[in-house]
Formats: sequence, C-alpha cells, structure tokens
Amino acid sequence: MKISVIIPTFNRAETIARALQSVENQSFPPQEIIVVDDGSTDETAKIIATEFPGIRYYFQKNRGVSASRNFGVKKSQYEWIAFLDSDDEWLPQKLKIQTRAIAENPDSRICHSNEIWIRNGVCVNQMKKHQKFGGHIFQKCLPLCVISPSAVLIHQSIFDDVGLFDESLPACEDYDLWLRVCSKYPVLFLEQKLIRKYGGHSDQLSGKFWGMDRFRIYALEKIIRSEKLSENDQTMAIETLIQKTQIYLAGAKKRNKIDEIKRYEKKLKEFILP
Repeated sequence: MKISVIIPTFNRAETIARALQSVENQSFPPQEIIVVDDGSTDETAKIIATEFPGIRYYFQKNRGVSASRNFGVKKSQYEWIAFLDSDDEWLPQKLKIQTRAIAENPDSRICHSNEIWIRNGVCVNQMKKHQKFGGHIFQKCLPLCVISPSAVLIHQSIFDDVGLFDESLPACEDYDLWLRVCSKYPVLFLEQKLIRKYGGHSDQLSGKFWGMDRFRIYALEKIIRSEKLSENDQTMAIETLIQKTQIYLAGAKKRNKIDEIKRYEKKLKEFILP
C-alpha cells in the first residue's frame, strides 16, 4: 500500500515541525509528504527548507484549507491519501495500524480512528456527541462532523466518485465531504487513539465564524437536492436541516440580522410541508 500525506498549512510555523516530525516518525512510512502552504507570511517556508528538505512543498496564494487539500490531492502520486492538519500530530503507529486494518478489510476505502483531544495544553475528554463510529454512518454524520481529517486514510477512487472538498465553504468543509462520502461508502473505524488533535488556539475556524450551522445547512441542502440519498437518509437529512435552520433563525433573530432572517425563513418554508 502506497500513501501520500497531505498537510495544508497557513501561518503555523510554531506547529508545522511537530506535525511533520510525527509523519517522519511513522513505523510504516508514507511514500511522499506534501505540504501546501496557503500563503503563509511567517517562517513556515524557512522551517521546511532547513529542517525537512525532503518534503514536497508548494506555496499558493491564500485560498483556504479546502483549496489547499484539493491541490495536494491533485499533486499526489499514490492511491491512498492521509491528511494531517498542521496543528495536529500522529502517534508513531498510526499508518501501520490503519494499513493493517485495511489489509484485513480489503473492501474498505476509508478508515478513521479515535483521537486524543488537547485543549490549551490540557488533555480533555470528548463529549458523547463527538463519539466516533464505523459502518454505514451517514445518519451519525448529520448533527456535526464526526470524522477528523487528520485521522483519515482514504482511497483516491472515492474522490473520483464524490468529488473533493467544497472550496466555497470557509468552514465545515469536512462535514460537507463526509456527508457525500458516507452516503455511499461504509467507514472502517478503529477504536485506538492514533492522533493528537490540538485546540484552543485563536486561528481555529470553529472560533472564527458566527453561526457555524449555516455552513452545515448549505451542505445538507446540497446533498438533499442531489437526490442521491436513500429514502430513509433523505428523510433524516431533511429533518436535520429543518432543526438546524430553526436554531440558526433563533440566533439571527436574537442578533436582529434582518436579511438572514428573511433568507432562512424562506429556506424553512421550502422544506417544511404544509
């Protein structure tokens, strides 16, 4: 099994070395490591050039994390893709355990694992809503994103089938992709915690935007209108969209966002039957 590792980054000079070192420390090394620098203005390029000269490094004008991941996928040479966010790190056995699991389940085209969460330097427990699952998990993906890009090993053929990350989304781009993937493919899940996922820093997308559900509503509306879901999945997706739209509307009304209120009240009418 040959693997391309793709690491998107933007002004993460303080963490990029940790992420890259965790890839180089893998007991089952990948065939290539691709860093896509999304317009960094810090020391990222210098760190990679001096400390990691074997890395395939690309610099692009700032276009967002989705465009960075997509660029990396298009540049990759191998059939299996592993993503790693530049503020996360892998445990040394991550790729070895995943490749062995896929070898034992040869029909699997996507595998993810459990993870260790660290917030502001402190290890924290995940809430029940963040519980991870395997199998046909589309309905488990509806409330919020339950697959971390840093934990995924995925076959290129899936992207050929369902498409890449949606570059129009400034956030929740992973939620959107996993909806499309999990509506068609079963997921292999490993209980082992194979990554350290860091949070609490100021540049996280989850803290940058008000009303994150509006991006999930967009993703839900898109997949519902695709008419590619089973009847049961379609019903559950519509129910989730209605719930999220109602919650978002309540927030918009509280903030007196008149244009948003009109827009989402119209959406709600489209999906609630008389």
